[in-house]
Amino acid sequence: MVPPGTEPASSVTESGRQPYRVMLVDDSAVVRGMFARALEGDWEIEVVASVSNGQHAVAVAARQKIDVVVLDVEMPVMDGLTALPKLLASDPSLKVIIASTLTKRNAELTLRALAAGATECLAKPTSMCDPAAGADFRRELLAKVKALAAVSRLASNPIVTRRAFACGGTAFGSPSPIPTVSRFPPCDPISLRQSGSVRPELLAIASSTGGPHALISLLGGLDASVTCPILVTQHMPPTFTTILAEHIARQCGRPCREAVDGEPIATDRIYIAPGNYHLTVEEINHQHCLRLDDGPAENFCRPAADPMFRSIARVYGARALILVLTGMGRDGLRGARQVVEAGGTVIAQDEATSVIWGMPGAVAHAGLCSAVLPLDHMAFSVRKILLGEVL
Repeated sequence: MVPPGTEPASSVTESGRQPYRVMLVDDSAVVRGMFARALEGDWEIEVVASVSNGQHAVAVAARQKIDVVVLDVEMPVMDGLTALPKLLASDPSLKVIIASTLTKRNAELTLRALAAGATECLAKPTSMCDPAAGADFRRELLAKVKALAAVSRLASNPIVTRRAFACGGTAFGSPSPIPTVSRFPPCDPISLRQSGSVRPELLAIASSTGGPHALISLLGGLDASVTCPILVTQHMPPTFTTILAEHIARQCGRPCREAVDGEPIATDRIYIAPGNYHLTVEEINHQHCLRLDDGPAENFCRPAADPMFRSIARVYGARALILVLTGMGRDGLRGARQVVEAGGTVIAQDEATSVIWGMPGAVAHAGLCSAVLPLDHMAFSVRKILLGEVL
């Protein structure tokens, strides 16, 4: 690690490329040291700067190339929210991870930062003394830094290709073909399947990195004609999901809150999986109800999409429509397969509009989707399916 203002010597990873360059920004030297120790053991990553406030961070970013910034929100001199737009202005390809404590105030600030252009959030560990908790934190930090750094590098060298797919070449009857541009080179072709033959009675959504923005954009585009219940699993820690539900309710004009174990599923409601609990559905006394499960994490996540999708396949079968939005990893793939086998319909966000095309790319390449659509086309298509206009 080098102090601010000192240019590091060039280094090369074992693969022959430059390591991912990371800057740590936090007013606590202890926290910065904890993050640095978690990152520096990986040969693909180089911590090139460690600074105590946003003003120093902006100065460093103006002098040298940074791939990922791990940014605190509350700092003296210049806080994270003030520094964020300045950092992004210095390099639009820069990816910012907001590191925050699990308080309601910091969760609110983190959601504001995500709306302002930050890409991901990360809960600071309360203690690194627990070996299991320390290992989980390091795994999560490394996964997010590497994934976002790779996207940052690719964003500097865009390759233009068409990466949208829909039945008939249009978004289920949208008024025009789907224009989309990808940063990434073309890969294996994607096979689409017909949508389900039954009008859906439930919409379920899975999302991760980039998800809060995508959720608000999508849900805000659904008008009052869509009244079916909506279930959402967004990879987020406790408290953050509480604030996310409040943001969605305010910005989308639709009742939204964290799910409560055992409550009946009501129409015209959005239910968010609470942090640390898988959200599932169950039929109790001939009524569809929500259940919360604090069992083992799946795909390193809790909440995870796979348990939600599996339960939906059992309870709703062909009467389910599920969406897989932007996010790293493959969470949702196995559950989506069960939904399709039960006769339900799957739609994925396309690569060009995803922050990371991990989760949606996995279901798309598995041949489970009836459409792979840009984010700004999804609300139109979802509405048509939910109203029974496309079956």
